[in-house]
Amino acid sequence: MSEGEERSGAPWRQWGTDLDAQSIAQMREACALPVAVRGALMPDAHVGYGLPIGGVLATDGAVIPYAVGVDIACRVMLSVLDLPVAWLRDRPERLAHAIEQETRFGVGVEFKHPRDHEVMEEDWSVSPVTQANRDKAWRQLGTSGSGNHFVEFGVLTIEKGGFGLEPGEHLALLSHSGSRGTGAAVCDYYSKAAQKKRPGHGRLAWLKLKEPEGHEYWAAMELMGRYASANHACIHRHLVAHLGAAVRWQLENHHNFAWQETYDGREVVVHRKGATPAGRDVLGFIPGSMATPGFVVRGRGNAAALDSAAHGAGRVMSRTQAKKSLDWKAAHRVLAERGVRLLSAGLDEVPMVYKDIHAVMAAQADLVEPLARFDPKLVKMAPAGERPED
Repeated sequence: MSEGEERSGAPWRQWGTDLDAQSIAQMREACALPVAVRGALMPDAHVGYGLPIGGVLATDGAVIPYAVGVDIACRVMLSVLDLPVAWLRDRPERLAHAIEQETRFGVGVEFKHPRDHEVMEEDWSVSPVTQANRDKAWRQLGTSGSGNHFVEFGVLTIEKGGFGLEPGEHLALLSHSGSRGTGAAVCDYYSKAAQKKRPGHGRLAWLKLKEPEGHEYWAAMELMGRYASANHACIHRHLVAHLGAAVRWQLENHHNFAWQETYDGREVVVHRKGATPAGRDVLGFIPGSMATPGFVVRGRGNAAALDSAAHGAGRVMSRTQAKKSLDWKAAHRVLAERGVRLLSAGLDEVPMVYKDIHAVMAAQADLVEPLARFDPKLVKMAPAGERPED
């Protein structure tokens, strides 16, 4: 953790020392907003739209659509299955077939026969955007999209036992995706509304919660949170059923969201854009990359970080730079060394585009406690050429 950053505007603090200057500048600009109260920058931070990815911002009675993000309520879900770990070696084709059959990857992908979930019975008229996109959202329920979204099988290693699971290795399923096209449409619509009301602030324009537009956005954001959760529930339910398995333990947490929380006796709106909630004793999961581990963590409840932690390893290069400077030969060599089979992905998502997850975890030792380690072994992402949605 660095020394506290004090600039004109709200105070903020930074975790990690290798953050790029643009991310720091974006955080500083966000904390200079008249509605800003406090901020924090996580060790996986990199440049985003408006607020940096890995940025946490508390505001006074206001919500910033782009500080929540395009992929509202993007999340990870981990399911420990009652199947032997040996399946990763002995039956990889069966695991791969389950992924291929039970979810879809790519921009705009849908199911011909939509999945069933009670979220579709909720009131989608809370916003004209959600109302107009309800049927599309239903057809996309259970899909994984593109960008850094994935579905993978791997080994969860627990040293001391916990969560009702014995120490040792367990076969687990991990997914990462969010609210798909409807979440993006909500962000776009209300960010434009915010910029119209507060010109000159660009993607940091805000809506007051007491304003009709702010109240409407908040309702739409919360619906997208439930929808994104349902999306993962469908992915896991159908994959597990396809394998004839059962779930022994499950964990889910989200980012790209805003919460109403209290700090220093004051209620604020906390935006976590690419940041994991890490309140005291709150369990979460922080992934690495397709060839590096992720971790089940327990939050330490560090108020200086607004009870937040990193949401992953964080990028060290842009997608454009990755495509220009990297090659598949080197990527496949890394994957082979780690024993990872890749079903599909773009070159802009290979392990070399990400920070060292171990360094990221070390930089936030005062934010979370690692409890278990997940090593990916069979990974699927959107094929090369797909436009990212993250």
